[in-house]
Amino acid sequence: MPGSGAAALAWALLAGALLLLPPPPVLPQPHRRNVSETEAQFNTTYTDWVDADLLHIYAFNHSVRRNTTEGVRVSVNVLSDHKDLPVLFVVRQKEAVVSFQVPLILRGLYQRKYAYQEVSRTLCQPQTKTEVETQHFYVDVSTLSLNASYQLRVTRVENFVLRTNKRFSFNATASQPQYFKYEFPEGVDSVIVKVTSAMAFPCSVISIQDILCPVYDLDNNVAFIGMYQTMTKKAAITVQKKDFPSHSFYVVVVVKTEDEACGGPLPYYPLSKNASPDEPVDQHNRQKMLEVMVSPAITSEAYVSSVLFCLSIFLSFYVLTLLIACWESCRQHKRKGLLSAMDSPSLDTGHSRSIPDSFLGRGYDSYGYGSFGNGSSSSTEGVTDSLASTEVSYSYVGQEQFKRRTPSALTRPLSIPMGERSLENVAGRPRLDSLSSVEEDDYDTLADIDYDKNVIRTKKYLCVADLARKDKRVLRKKYQIYFWNIATIAVFYALPVIQLVITYQTVVNVTGNQDICYYNFLCAHPLGNLSAFNNILSNLGYILLGLLFLLIILQREINYNRALMRNDTHALECGIPKHFGLFYAMGTALMMEGLLSACYHVCPNYTNFQFDTSFMYMIAGLCMLKLYQKRHPDINASAYSAYACLALVIFFSVVGVVFGKGNTAFWIVFSVIHILATLLLSTQLYYMGRWKLDSGILRRILHVLYTDCVRQCSGPMYVDRMVLLVMGNIINWSLAAYGLIVRPNDFASYLLAIGICNLLLYFAFYIIMKLRSGERIKLIPLLCIISTSVVWGFALFFFFQGLSTWQKTPAESREHNRDCILLDFFDDHDIWHFLSSIAMFGSFLVLLTLDDDLDCIQRDKIYVF
Repeated sequence: MPGSGAAALAWALLAGALLLLPPPPVLPQPHRRNVSETEAQFNTTYTDWVDADLLHIYAFNHSVRRNTTEGVRVSVNVLSDHKDLPVLFVVRQKEAVVSFQVPLILRGLYQRKYAYQEVSRTLCQPQTKTEVETQHFYVDVSTLSLNASYQLRVTRVENFVLRTNKRFSFNATASQPQYFKYEFPEGVDSVIVKVTSAMAFPCSVISIQDILCPVYDLDNNVAFIGMYQTMTKKAAITVQKKDFPSHSFYVVVVVKTEDEACGGPLPYYPLSKNASPDEPVDQHNRQKMLEVMVSPAITSEAYVSSVLFCLSIFLSFYVLTLLIACWESCRQHKRKGLLSAMDSPSLDTGHSRSIPDSFLGRGYDSYGYGSFGNGSSSSTEGVTDSLASTEVSYSYVGQEQFKRRTPSALTRPLSIPMGERSLENVAGRPRLDSLSSVEEDDYDTLADIDYDKNVIRTKKYLCVADLARKDKRVLRKKYQIYFWNIATIAVFYALPVIQLVITYQTVVNVTGNQDICYYNFLCAHPLGNLSAFNNILSNLGYILLGLLFLLIILQREINYNRALMRNDTHALECGIPKHFGLFYAMGTALMMEGLLSACYHVCPNYTNFQFDTSFMYMIAGLCMLKLYQKRHPDINASAYSAYACLALVIFFSVVGVVFGKGNTAFWIVFSVIHILATLLLSTQLYYMGRWKLDSGILRRILHVLYTDCVRQCSGPMYVDRMVLLVMGNIINWSLAAYGLIVRPNDFASYLLAIGICNLLLYFAFYIIMKLRSGERIKLIPLLCIISTSVVWGFALFFFFQGLSTWQKTPAESREHNRDCILLDFFDDHDIWHFLSSIAMFGSFLVLLTLDDDLDCIQRDKIYVF
């Protein structure tokens, strides 16, 4: 049949095609590895060998109780030296698998490799729900090497569970980390884990991890979870129960492969000629002896009592201020009653009673300087008398310059040509108080008044009336700008600072890296998301006392304005001119210092240290400006120039912190700028601003040197100013030389020391000149000076305790950590915050009340220095 023939042909063709195909390849038979299984025992050392054809399995079992935790530790030592073909150990447990190779390769800085032949690992213990359970685990040993001998030992860990307030000592190496378990006891909400060592190196890491498997206990993975910090001799971590659902945690101790993270030297990396750069280095035994103790932290009651203690201290100043104000008010009422009684006619004689000088305060006629032989009456603003005082020839009575100045008995008219005007004509010109709108420049830009300034300000002996000639409204507006400017600066400065430190704290909480912030970890009490609430709380004094100072200034200004509205002669013509703008700026700066210091202590480190010091610079600068303003109200710096200079100081502070460490070029530039600024400021102060910095400055300097030193040897015209400026230049040149030679690491503190030294020098000069001029210091400012000096001394003692320093590594900084010393809540630095805020407040009160003895003295009889 045709159909059957076609089918047969098809089958024939298919059979031929199959015969032409090549035979299928022969697949190799899978290699059958020999498996050796051993029922192993604890505390027994097994010495054996393994190769590519052999797999060893060691089976262990042990009983686990629900309320008892036992640690199990596997220790291995590979005796063969096959670095390219390591031995692999796999531990199979109920809920976890741990594997590691030996030699164990760990990497250091710059991807350096370090090999370890001996390895010990503690096994993660799974939880059990039954009362007693027998758990099995297996240790598999395999390799691709031809022959590798090893030793295996499994032991139970004694004292695996740490006990409260019990010290426990142990050893650890880079390949033999240790970890222990701690369970929160009933009634304890937070504990502090303290780890100490007598040896600084090798560097180690302390980690707090939740009870989870696996446990990250190697140098290359310990930072993966939990909280951790590097350690040399001390480490401390505060742990809160709310952060661990199981109410327990692991304390993990790992020794690092290198010491560079702890500030140690980077070891020499030996490379032989024939060795590959990737060949690992055997570090032999990097062992460290450590001691751990877990103790309860403070309770919530301690937080409440510490907050109340802090508030009670600073609110007591409000109560004390109120009592003093009431006492002063009663004394003033009695004084006014006595004055009215003295002014009333006597019933016997019909004449007014005389008022004792001791009651009104000492008059300046007995002091001699700046007064007239027959007495003089001041004009409304003291202009006429101040100009007339130029007609008096002054001389020293007694020995040298430290005697009081008295007018000569005979006076003669002194006329100074001003075109065709005499000085008397200028003195007779009235002030511009009647103008409805007055600007400072309106007074200074008139040509004749400008010439008059040259005459007045270059007199040998000046009185306050000579430098209080400008309109009060102009100066009030000028000095109020200090307050509004610093308030604006505070807002724009504080907002990004607060945002930044919140970010810092968030990073610390999320990553667990406690090396970011330089706390005193032995006394760092957390609250909410804040890691060191006590360091923040202790800054409350700056804010409360700054606010109190603002209230005191407000009350003084109200009383002064009321006196002006009554046309009180004392307020108009006597005492140091009252300008409150700088005082408001000082109080605001004190409050901002507290706020920014608190921000800095949220996460203290070198990148945000300028937050803590910026307003310290401002406080020092404002205090010096206020001291200068007291006797030089007309020629004090404007707010714009003052804050521009302070901004430049803060700029150098930031640059010095970032780039100044060990940078010779920076220190040379800064020292030159420091010396030049000192010289320019000295010239400005010596000539009362009556000089110009222009192209002819060198010619004028040479002329002065020739006329005063070469042509005739004459002393300085202004001896007092010269003494102050010479001492100031000596101190500043010495500080510049010290910085250039030593180059201190803490540039911000060095810069602050420059400002404080200059402030103290000027304040001491002011006090000495005040006493030398026959003035006196009243009881309240005297008590403020004495108490403030004592408080400053104690404050500086606590400041220099140095509980941490960001100039070193975090691990080295923790070596300076100390326990709390007050209420188990505050440390030495917190005491510095308390005392320094009180001392600053007292210093401000000194500046405020220092010249209260002059309130009844005419301004043309108050000496300028």
